[in-house]
Amino acid sequence: MSNLDIYAISTALDNAARYREEIDPLTPVHGFNLNEAYEIQRTSIALRHARGELPVGIKLGFTSRAKMIQMGVDSLIWGLLTDAMLYEEGAVIDLSDFIHPRAEPEVCFLTKRDIDRPLTLLEASSYLEGVAPAIEIIDSRYRNFKFTLEDVVADNCSSAGLVIGAMSRNLTDLANLGVAMRFNGRPMQIGSTGAILGDPLRSVVQASRLAARAEMVLPAGSLIMAGAATAAQALTAGTHVSAEVTSLGRVEFYTGARA
Repeated sequence: MSNLDIYAISTALDNAARYREEIDPLTPVHGFNLNEAYEIQRTSIALRHARGELPVGIKLGFTSRAKMIQMGVDSLIWGLLTDAMLYEEGAVIDLSDFIHPRAEPEVCFLTKRDIDRPLTLLEASSYLEGVAPAIEIIDSRYRNFKFTLEDVVADNCSSAGLVIGAMSRNLTDLANLGVAMRFNGRPMQIGSTGAILGDPLRSVVQASRLAARAEMVLPAGSLIMAGAATAAQALTAGTHVSAEVTSLGRVEFYTGARA
């Protein structure tokens, strides 16, 4: 692919996210591979940075072994986060900010040191300031939420919004905590942090490896969204959404009416 192609595809994805207009999957026409998909992703996020959005961290996807098998891949995928994706905990989130939003309960780590090399699991917690319950709002820009692996990577792994609860310093025994996501108090998704690579701390290890491979440093104060603990749930207007992670606490927001 030429640089012009990558820029044109990146601009199409950026416009789709910016103006909330879904587009057809891109790989049937352009046929880009996974490495090129990440190049498209970086170029698309660079357009956001040029408008003043600031980098705040990364998100991991396919951290569930079952999801990897389902998609026929042997490694997880990752996307880049900006400050414009952050919503205040407890806020009312206008669903007209999205195309077809879905919520996933997660845990989010905050780094206290620069991560500039691949880490081991034994080292991971010493690089962290804390961990919090979180909800990621995913929102594929592709029509009908249908896409290939390369398409979703190019689309920044469907990342659209983050709501992060209070940080805890409880960085031990994260491997099998109960997770419950509720809509208006009714359980919609029940799971365990064990679904996140067996232990969410392994997501920090994976993040360090991915960043090193991309020759990227994750600075102190970065967020690492560890991956979904359950399946995603479609959002509708007028809903109180909460996610609770045993021993870490609860995070919540409300959905406003669509325009």
